[in-house]
Amino acid sequence: MKKEYIIPIFVPHLGCPNSCTFCNQKSISGQSKQITADDVRDTIEYYLSNFKDNNKYVEVAFFGGSFTGIEEEIQEELLQVAFEYIKQKKVNSIRISTRPDYINKKILKRLKKYKVKTIELGVQSTNNYILSRCQRGHTFEDVKKASKLIRRKRFTLGHQMMVGLPESTKLDEINTTKSLIKLKPKIVRIYPVLVIKGTKLEEEYKNNEYIPLTVNQAVERCKDIVSMFNKKKIKVIRLGLQNTNTIDEPGHNESEVVAGPYHPAFRQLVESSMWYDSMLEHIKQFNTKVKVVEIRANPININNIIGHKKENIKKLNEIYDVEVNVTSDESIRTGDFKVNILKTYEECINLK
Repeated sequence: MKKEYIIPIFVPHLGCPNSCTFCNQKSISGQSKQITADDVRDTIEYYLSNFKDNNKYVEVAFFGGSFTGIEEEIQEELLQVAFEYIKQKKVNSIRISTRPDYINKKILKRLKKYKVKTIELGVQSTNNYILSRCQRGHTFEDVKKASKLIRRKRFTLGHQMMVGLPESTKLDEINTTKSLIKLKPKIVRIYPVLVIKGTKLEEEYKNNEYIPLTVNQAVERCKDIVSMFNKKKIKVIRLGLQNTNTIDEPGHNESEVVAGPYHPAFRQLVESSMWYDSMLEHIKQFNTKVKVVEIRANPININNIIGHKKENIKKLNEIYDVEVNVTSDESIRTGDFKVNILKTYEECINLK
């Protein structure tokens, strides 16, 4: 199996006509200057020189959220550089992220010319009121049209959504998830809203007009959404913003995060919480009160079963007085686990 590598190239704010209340691409990406063809070439060369695996799949990714909105000439200059590496068989594919209202047949024809494979749409919500409230500048109708056109032209469709937007409820986010599932993306990214310096949302936060989610609240919302996507075999490729110099704990060094559910291991928190729920449900199904159990799982899943800083093991012991031994077993399929009772309470009493 080939190891996958992403070469990230950020094209912040170029082409975006709106100023979404939550957005500051300079802070999110750590990039502010206009990207040139030479920058793209230098970035690709740098990453390729650091990839050691011979059996690898390399993708150049143009991030920034509005790639197809920048000037056509600049688009082609940047894409041409990445395309050169595809022709040299040093890069396998290209992905871009853009706005739903910046997709049409002409744009897709241009992207096909340069062998773009994946197009991610910044949807954020499918509720038109919330989109307007956040000054997104597009509607859910734009999302539907763009998604259908992307799939029809045989690109890989990706969606990005957010939890905790102003006035957005858990039900709104569940409905967004249901709506996105109907549009059949192959991949999704889920971002809890952070309050970033220099945004309209920062003003609202300081004026007590916006209350961000806590980390626990964001985890609870996200795990239901992830479960829904998993059931439909839609791959969640990111949970939470990636840690950078500017995206870090509020008040930490150069962090431009003012408030919100930031955590460097947010994905693990969500996935561990999902495992905890599954383990607890399984243990409760036994017809006897258990004292010690063994959980066997594939090595890939062990960290999430144990939980961040062993949180799951501690909770089961402190809340339910159950001791858990976790055992690695490569014969168990990824995502599954087996529970064996090692000792019941009745056995413990008899031993006394």
